[in-house]
Parts: sequence; C-alpha cells; structure tokens
Amino acid sequence: MNIFTLILGALLVNNVVLAKFLGICGFLGVSKKIETAKGMGLAVTFVMGLASIFSYIIYKFILDPLNIEYMYTVAFILVIASLVQFVEMAIKKMSPELHKSLGIYLPLITTNCAILGAVIINMQKEFNLIESLIYSVATGLGFFLAIVLLAGLRERMEENTDMPEAVKGLPIALITAGLMAIAFLGFSGLV
Repeated sequence: MNIFTLILGALLVNNVVLAKFLGICGFLGVSKKIETAKGMGLAVTFVMGLASIFSYIIYKFILDPLNIEYMYTVAFILVIASLVQFVEMAIKKMSPELHKSLGIYLPLITTNCAILGAVIINMQKEFNLIESLIYSVATGLGFFLAIVLLAGLRERMEENTDMPEAVKGLPIALITAGLMAIAFLGFSGLV
C-alpha cells in the first residue's frame, strides 16, 4: 500500500472522528479550549501509536501462534488501558495544569473507541508493523486535527453575543461537528 495514501486516508478521508464517528466523547468533551484540545489530541496520538506497536506484537507473536486470535479485543483493551495509565502519570508529572484541565477525559482515553478501532483496523487490513504504526499515528493526527479545529471554532462561538440562547454550548458544538463531518466527506474523492 502506498504510504502517502495511507496517511492521507487516515488524516482526512477516513478521519476517525468525522468520518468513522469514533471517539466522540473525548472529542466533544475536551474541545472547549484549544490548549486542552491539543493536549488530548497529542495524548490520543501517542497512545494510538504505542498501542499499534504493542497490539501488533501481541497479536502476531502470542495470540496467533497459540490459536487464540479471538482474544484480541481483550488483549488490545489491556494494552490500551496500560498505556493510558502510563500517559496519565507522565502528564500529571510534566504538566499538572494540563492534567487538571483534561480531568476525567484523560482516563477515558482507555475506553476511547478510536484507539481500539485503529488497532483493530490494523489487524483486519493485515498491515505489517510499519504500516500499523503509520496508520495509527496518522489516525491520531486526524483526531488531533479534528479536535483542535472544533476547539478553535467553539472558542470563537463563545465570543459571539448574537447567538440564540437555545443553541449556545453543546447544541452549537454538535451542529458544528456535523458540518465539519460533511466537509470532511468532500475529501473522499481524493483517495
């Protein structure tokens, strides 16, 4: 598979949030401020990249040889949960304010179906280790792109005083996310 196509597809055409609708909880919950969205996007990208490596190794060298491939979901969730704990400890140590601003959404990366979805797609498409890593990092960067774009739009909308009270907050965020998804569908003709 062409690496450029793989990256472009994961970033834009098959964006994990806006085209596959995975990881919506963190996407909507942490997209109020750009700085927080950047932190979440980087954390998801980091965990997704590492999860793809460890999941590939576990699948190819443990589950497959032992003929217990059906255990992949449990194994992948354990890998992701362990990595999220590692990332949470690192963020708490390096940037306590980011850790505080991410709040409950940081541990929720464990249950972020975008990460699990990426590693399962790697397995289903039978990517090798390099393709898995590239696809997962590009998918994480696609999540990063989407959440930062939405955060920027939400910050601008908070400044708008002419907006009707009924659509302020989450309603306009949902409308905006829907419009972003429609816009990203336009990229489907590229790849």
